[in-house]
Formats: sequence, structure tokens, C-alpha cells
Amino acid sequence: MSEIQRIQSTERMSRIVKHNGTIYLCGQTAGEIDWDIQEQTRRCLTKVDNLLKEADSGRDRLLSVTIYVRDMKDFAAMNEVYDGWIATVEKPARACVEARMARPEILVEFSVIAAQ
Repeated sequence: MSEIQRIQSTERMSRIVKHNGTIYLCGQTAGEIDWDIQEQTRRCLTKVDNLLKEADSGRDRLLSVTIYVRDMKDFAAMNEVYDGWIATVEKPARACVEARMARPEILVEFSVIAAQ
């Protein structure tokens, strides 16, 4: 059986889980009342970059990205930032859905799976 490594664990979750050469990141949010969808997207993607680096991976190793957007009216603005972030690497599988968030100030959340 392959070892499962859990990094930055709390009583509720692990920020990074590594198994069989695959890295799973917990959902990344950046909800501040005065941040718009583009600033929240930038902050989330910076967190993703940092966690991938900690897990010995990177943007070029992305397998799948799931994006949860509080309101699809923000879809195009979020994509402007995301498209710039992903521009220089091979594209992962991706899904984007509208979702009710844990707090009203959270406009976007990213869930990422990557190869090590």
C-alpha cells in the first residue's frame, strides 16, 4: 500500500495530501470584504502556487482545477486573472460552477489536483 502524506493538518482537514505521486490541495479562498473577484482570484492562485511549491510540484504539473464562483456575473473577470496565471503551462482539466460560499465575502474558491 502506498503511503499517504498529510501536510499542514488540523482537526478538520489537511492543506496538502500526497498519495501515489498525486497532490491534492484543500480549497483555497481569499475573502476580504473590500477585495473584488480579481483580487480574490490573484490571492487564491498565489496560495495555490505556494502550496504546490511546498508539495514539490508546480503550476506546470496541474491535473485538475475546480473553481467555485459565488455569482457567475463574475465569471469573465475571474477568467481574466486565471487565464494569465495559466498562460505559460499546459492546461489542466477544469470545471467552474456557481456555489454558495461559507461566508458572503468569499467570491471564489479553487480546488486543485496536481502531479508531484
